[in-house]
Amino acid sequence: MAVDYAVIVVYLAGMLGMGWWGMRRAKSKSDFLVAGRRLGPWMYSGTMAAIVLGGASTIGGVGLGYKYGLSGAWMVFAIGLGLLALSIFFSARIARLKVYTVSEMLDLRYGGKAGILTGVVMWAYTLMLAVTSTIAYATIFDVLFDMNRTVAIILGGSIVVAYSALGGMWSITLTDMVQFVVKTVGVLLLLLPIAVVKAGGFAEMKAQLPSEYFAPLGIGGETIFTYVLIYTFGMLIGQDIWQRVFTARTDKVASYGGTVAGTYCLVYALAGAVIGTAARVLYPKLPSADDAFATIVKDELPMGVRGLVLAAALAAVMSTSSGALIACATVANNDVWSRLRGVASRRGDDHDEVRGNRVFILIMGVAVIGIAIALNNVIEALTVAYNLLVGGLLVPILGGLLWKRGTVYGALASVIVGGVAVIGLMASYGILANEPIYYGLLSSLAAYLIVSLATRPTDPAILANWRERLAGRSTEDDEAPAESVSVPS
Repeated sequence: MAVDYAVIVVYLAGMLGMGWWGMRRAKSKSDFLVAGRRLGPWMYSGTMAAIVLGGASTIGGVGLGYKYGLSGAWMVFAIGLGLLALSIFFSARIARLKVYTVSEMLDLRYGGKAGILTGVVMWAYTLMLAVTSTIAYATIFDVLFDMNRTVAIILGGSIVVAYSALGGMWSITLTDMVQFVVKTVGVLLLLLPIAVVKAGGFAEMKAQLPSEYFAPLGIGGETIFTYVLIYTFGMLIGQDIWQRVFTARTDKVASYGGTVAGTYCLVYALAGAVIGTAARVLYPKLPSADDAFATIVKDELPMGVRGLVLAAALAAVMSTSSGALIACATVANNDVWSRLRGVASRRGDDHDEVRGNRVFILIMGVAVIGIAIALNNVIEALTVAYNLLVGGLLVPILGGLLWKRGTVYGALASVIVGGVAVIGLMASYGILANEPIYYGLLSSLAAYLIVSLATRPTDPAILANWRERLAGRSTEDDEAPAESVSVPS
């Protein structure tokens, strides 16, 4: 295992080194939070794919393949569909807004008043997303070093907090690009073919397993529908995803690059399901489906390759964790703390804004690590996060983009009614039940429509400014022109 350890140590040291290098580029708020809005298509595609394909998509995706066969791809497939929908229908308009957070978009569209409430909901979502990603370090470091759970979480979380705080989105972008390459090589080019060969090929896999393992809908129609509702729609509105859209150099980069990343996600989804199916042939009686990834890596891969594939799993977790962390800190600072202090509209100098956001990354990072150590049920925490996000924010965000009659009071009612309904239904039916998101979303939609139609339409001046921003003809962004700094592609 010495070679495997060396691969992991070099990888982790490289992440910290890139954080230090990224610090030299993070000179302004725009640099720190959205990489100066300067990413070209290739770098944008790689980093977008990296953030959406985390530990749940890699370790969890293989586990679903182990349990359900090829239809286990549907969870990650739903993520890819959401990214494709975002990129094709919305990302160009989102990129032209030149904002930093989802709540800022809602303020532009509705004329203020919705920001702090939506900011709190989005902050809760990004916090729990960062926590659940951080917990995954325990699994990976346990396989690597037989490490205590708490120590593993502190080690992995501290590395992510360090490079994120040093260079902000520039550091995260550089590390995510490396993580994208490592995941592609480790999972798609190495683990996938080796797993299939070790299992005897597809013919042997079909002979060894029940036919439902190869049925496209074997996981169940209701489960697939729930995945689409939560993950596909979740991709459309999450701050962690939008913040990457804001990094695109142009609206065309956001649209084209996101489409490439979404397509990559579909391939990654199928690969994880196939690896899990192969693991079922090799290890038919594992105590937990989520052990499939670690088991096949430990037992079937040669030395060196094993280290690279484990680095790929670590890369998957770190990319999601860092993206969620900077999103959480951005929302906490810009949408919650600044508004509570009444300084949301004031502009400090660039140095102060970078320093303030860096401090919030450190604060949120410590909180994330502490909660991750204390929390046991990852699935329930992630379900609560996505239920609140989709149940509370999907309708006012998409409504604002698609329906000009929507009003700020309709948006506020939608967030409150949807959020309360989701929480109440989770308490009644159980956190993992499907009913909370179904009925919560319907109640949010009803509140939005009824209250919007019952209240005065949005001021025409606000809508006119909104249309100008959507068209990219008016901006409040105060950063230097893009051509003043060289742009990586």
